[in-house]
Amino acid sequence: MGTSRLHVVHTTSFRYTRPVTASYNEARMTPLPQPGQTVLDTRLDVQPHTWAYEYRDYWGSAVTAFEVLAPHESLVVTAESRVEVSERPGPRTAGDWATLRSPGLRDTLAEFLSDTATTQAPDEVAALAADAAAGLGPTDAALAICHAVRDEIEYVPGVTAVHTPAGEAWSARKGVCQDMAHLAAGALRSVGIPARYVSGYLHPQRDGEIGRTVVGESHAWVEWWAGEWVAYDPTNRVAVGEQHVALGRGRCYDDVPPLRGIFAGAGTQSLDVEVRITREA
Repeated sequence: MGTSRLHVVHTTSFRYTRPVTASYNEARMTPLPQPGQTVLDTRLDVQPHTWAYEYRDYWGSAVTAFEVLAPHESLVVTAESRVEVSERPGPRTAGDWATLRSPGLRDTLAEFLSDTATTQAPDEVAALAADAAAGLGPTDAALAICHAVRDEIEYVPGVTAVHTPAGEAWSARKGVCQDMAHLAAGALRSVGIPARYVSGYLHPQRDGEIGRTVVGESHAWVEWWAGEWVAYDPTNRVAVGEQHVALGRGRCYDDVPPLRGIFAGAGTQSLDVEVRITREA
């Protein structure tokens, strides 16, 4: 099983046409240790320097809440992490449909069986998922569903936004990784497989050169439960592995945005986001 050490620098810059009097923000840009992911070090820097508070949210993601209460014309948030990542361990147990349909499990994982406005599977997607899953156990069915959905969607950057409902991306048959993850999650839930949305980073090169810094990506994938949680990247049709750094999990993007906030003042804002990733080993 291959392992990579990735150095990720994620910089978000807000600039305002006039000084704003205050801003209040939450950042979900800190990776946490988990199977297949060892966090060596991580830091979050905010300029102007500000008060901050760290906590875990309802879904288990690491959150840094911060505010700037002095007038400012720009806000720059830099998240830097070094993480060792490898292919996530495969499932040790294979769940069956009887277990997935049991009242106890459906109660425990109810939130990952219920859809949001962005993950609701259109009728065509639900029918596609049912056909793909026919005759298969939950694990094989989940993989078949992800492939069936992905085969119908063309990856086209910029055609949707992070809050675009899955149905709109499906109608256009075009989307980005968030759309693929939303559609896959909705399709999996439609056949009774619990699914959650994962946000993180992706090194764009499977065998990236050591020491070379490249433009990385904020990325999204899914995890489904079939006896245990299994991570899969439907956009790239691969198991989550040494190119992926996970940040947060939830029902959909709205539960795990990298940065969310409001500001007080008359200025309008521009936004610039850059992710740079260096494979160190």
